[in-house]
Amino acid sequence: MEETEESNANKKCNTKTRTFRGRSNPQKHQFQHQLFQYSNQFGICNQNPYHRYYPALLPLPPPIPLQLALTPPLPLNHSFRSKTRLQKPSCRLNNPPLAASSETHIPNVKISPEGFPKQTGIPLKQEDGRKFSGSRTEQALVAAKRPDSGGVEGPVISLLANHFLVQFDSSQRIFHYNVEISPNPSKDVARRIKQKLVEDNPAVLSGAVPAYDGRKNLYSAVEFQHDKLELYISLPISTSKPTTLCGGLDHSQEKQQQLKLFRINIKLVSKFDGKSLSSYLNKDGDDWIPIPQDYLHALDVVLRESPIEKCIPVGRSLYSSSMGGTKEIGGGAIGFRGFFQSLRPTQQGLALNVDFSVTAFHESIGVIPYLQKRLEFLRDLPQRKTRGLVGEERKEVEKALKNIRIFVCHRETVQRYRVYGLTEEATENLWFADRDGKNLRLVSYFKDHYNYDIQFRNLPCLQISRSKPCYLPMELCMICEGQKFLGKLSDDQTARILKMGCQRPKERKAIIDNIMQGPVGPTSGIQGREFKLHVSREMTRLNGRVLQPPKLKLGEGGHIRDLTPCRHDRQWNLMDSHVFEGTRIDRWALLSFGGTSDQKSNIPKFINQLSQRCEQLGIFLNRNLIVSPQFEPTQDELPTVSEPL
Repeated sequence: MEETEESNANKKCNTKTRTFRGRSNPQKHQFQHQLFQYSNQFGICNQNPYHRYYPALLPLPPPIPLQLALTPPLPLNHSFRSKTRLQKPSCRLNNPPLAASSETHIPNVKISPEGFPKQTGIPLKQEDGRKFSGSRTEQALVAAKRPDSGGVEGPVISLLANHFLVQFDSSQRIFHYNVEISPNPSKDVARRIKQKLVEDNPAVLSGAVPAYDGRKNLYSAVEFQHDKLELYISLPISTSKPTTLCGGLDHSQEKQQQLKLFRINIKLVSKFDGKSLSSYLNKDGDDWIPIPQDYLHALDVVLRESPIEKCIPVGRSLYSSSMGGTKEIGGGAIGFRGFFQSLRPTQQGLALNVDFSVTAFHESIGVIPYLQKRLEFLRDLPQRKTRGLVGEERKEVEKALKNIRIFVCHRETVQRYRVYGLTEEATENLWFADRDGKNLRLVSYFKDHYNYDIQFRNLPCLQISRSKPCYLPMELCMICEGQKFLGKLSDDQTARILKMGCQRPKERKAIIDNIMQGPVGPTSGIQGREFKLHVSREMTRLNGRVLQPPKLKLGEGGHIRDLTPCRHDRQWNLMDSHVFEGTRIDRWALLSFGGTSDQKSNIPKFINQLSQRCEQLGIFLNRNLIVSPQFEPTQDELPTVSEPL
């Protein structure tokens, strides 16, 4: 009898724990995510005085109460028997508490407009069906409201924000599909696969024009005929792998591409509409409504579908040479114009934020001219064609060209190659074996097959294969267009890029308007109409106020005076004044990373000048050094060791 009771108890416990384990921590992560979005919308992150009462904001949130059914009362004349037995517990005690089962009703945490803790009754059920009431403190969080409707100080002016209102149909359903492509392609190839998939299978896809993010997410405004699809697509792919051992490439495949078969598995994941987003924007009801991230992400992918097919994606921005304004910034780099776009829920409604951006790309020129612009020691390379590369120069050239995509210019081809390194030998010393096993000299090969005399014979060739030797002379290679500049920009390049991005308000507005109305903008495709989206091409109008400059209190000769910045740029300085309230700094430190003798000798002078200037400003530094300066010898100053230690 005892064995039967124990087995029944363990079975009941295992049944409950199985229910609990299946819902491990969903509510905790959900509230953390929702509160973050709520804080971003109203700007209350780490500012609300009541956030310490909200569990999701603490480093270690309190566990969700685990409430089990009460033990039924014991029958009369029940006797206990002691039994010493160690049994492995069926419930893990070291796991975090899990969500309550369906037998226990625990209300969700709600944000109360009052912002004070509430006593909430929690009905609990016993096994005999009777209910008893418990109470727990429900933590509430009040949202910080806007202080006013725009203020009253200063004259009112009309402003334009680079937000474009988006109208959407809340009843329009969106079908989210997961896409698996095998073998795994790059993003560019994946988009080509999706395009051909839509063209070849209109009936299977119900005539839909879905939007694809290039990874695994496919969004459609029309439901496909089947929830699961397995399709095969053959796509011509221009391989970048060389087909010969050395120097010359395979001529039989110069003007043709290789067909590659891809398997595409499509599976329906979810269905949703815009009603939750509409409720969030309209703030219907008193309950706090989370931001529907899935729906926002789907709309963002839809609006990026057309621009990403015509532009070069770099992070969240898109760049294209068709936007104009391309400028050389030196060092073999050019500045491309682009734009950034992102959907944002605002008080005016759903808006598309579009902004102008600039970044650096590799200039699409020959490898030799590229090296002339990028490396100072190769500026005179055309005048010194017999010049070779020494140790450090070779490292610099290899660093500048590594991982850059190139194409050859001595013949017509669509193939592109990636530079993996440089050859150890110069071009005139390179030999390779042809298909018949005959050794050929690289210089003679290009003379016999292409009637071309290699000019820079003392330079190394480009190695375009990882596993086997395959060489291309530098003078016959071109840099492919549309490659983001690799490496760190120099100070001059950075200054030119910043200057390209600094536009006056009218010029910046004109650029953004051209993006919205141009052929590569977010409104250039048909995906918006497919999902019943309408993006306004006019910027959002707002009202602002011009505030008067604040009055500053400065010290001057022991007296306090008021200062109002009156320059046109509202700048001011402390040339003839000192701080409002001076102080004394007893403990301070100076850390010097210089190790030369000149740098060491300048430290006392610098300390003296710093102290004098601080005293002029009303700040007194303690000049009594607690720790005397100590310097470790640099590599040049280390003593030479003539005998082993």
